[in-house]
Amino acid sequence: MNARHVGLIMKKELRGLGHEKTILLAILLQLFVAMFSSFLMVGLTSMYDPAAMSQYSGYRYGIGYAGNNESGLAAYFENSRDFTLHRMDLSTAVQALRERKLAAVVYVPDTAPDAEEPVVVTLYTLQNDLQSAIVEVRLKDAFTRYETDLRKVRSERLTEEPLPMSIPGSRTGGGTNFYEFVYGLLIPLLVFMPAFISAALVIDLITEEYQHDTLETLVSAPVAFTDIVWGKILACELLVPLQAALWLGLLMLNRIAIANVPLILLHVTLASAILTLLGALTALHYRERTAAQFIFSTALVVVVLFILAVPSNPLNLIARLAIGSDAPENWLVLALVGALLVLVIIATGKYAERVRDRIHGS
Repeated sequence: MNARHVGLIMKKELRGLGHEKTILLAILLQLFVAMFSSFLMVGLTSMYDPAAMSQYSGYRYGIGYAGNNESGLAAYFENSRDFTLHRMDLSTAVQALRERKLAAVVYVPDTAPDAEEPVVVTLYTLQNDLQSAIVEVRLKDAFTRYETDLRKVRSERLTEEPLPMSIPGSRTGGGTNFYEFVYGLLIPLLVFMPAFISAALVIDLITEEYQHDTLETLVSAPVAFTDIVWGKILACELLVPLQAALWLGLLMLNRIAIANVPLILLHVTLASAILTLLGALTALHYRERTAAQFIFSTALVVVVLFILAVPSNPLNLIARLAIGSDAPENWLVLALVGALLVLVIIATGKYAERVRDRIHGS
């Protein structure tokens, strides 16, 4: 392998990346997420946990109450700082809800607290509405207390003693959801996404030489086929640590503390090198872009699902390293990934030589 020729091919591919619109759009999307992570963190967290947003609203919501006026549930709404209770019949309340004059409607049947049958409380809200999500979270507290009261009234029916459960509260003052989102999802996603992009990119760079019939021209030049392959691989691999470092820097500018940045970049670089080499092997074998991308993407999904089932997987390690937690198995994982990388490098080099011999033989 000629290092000078590899460097020339690498520079050529880096200059040509400006024409890869799909790759550029993916990079710009990651840039947007990293730059505005504090803003996106609020919106994306609310999608999977509306309770995280309820604490920011001080508005009193109008609630329509229909049914049993003797129920203890009504008292919880009347004493709440979040709701204004309106007693009305069910049809009128539902019509007011449709006209958005109310935030929700609660219907309580005339079932006595100590009755044999269960008390079925019906809640009417607006579908696909962010306000409804917040209202439902706040209603949950009243429903939970009402359920506790019913359990006390009907406690004589219990034949077994319930096991007490003590769930520790958050030490972060309600910020647990943001904490999990940033360190458990956002940081691993941002630093590993460039690895997936580079693996897909190297497939495009290699297969386009076959599809555009430019491979023979390159081989006829004083550049070996293996130099061409390694130049394309290095061009794609070089982007990964640069992007990952940029994303982490932008997150830190958003006042998100990230520890062990060099170790994180080392993990990402080694893992991305394996993915990029596997992408190159797939492209060399199939030579056709659609087939190579499909096979590689399908295999990647299966492999990622398998890796995520392992407790000390790279994504978990990245999250733990980012928060500054001790990860004694970190160096073992790095050694295993490094050994696997060496094997993939050898396999890629040998397969590239086989393809070279096949091209020269034809």
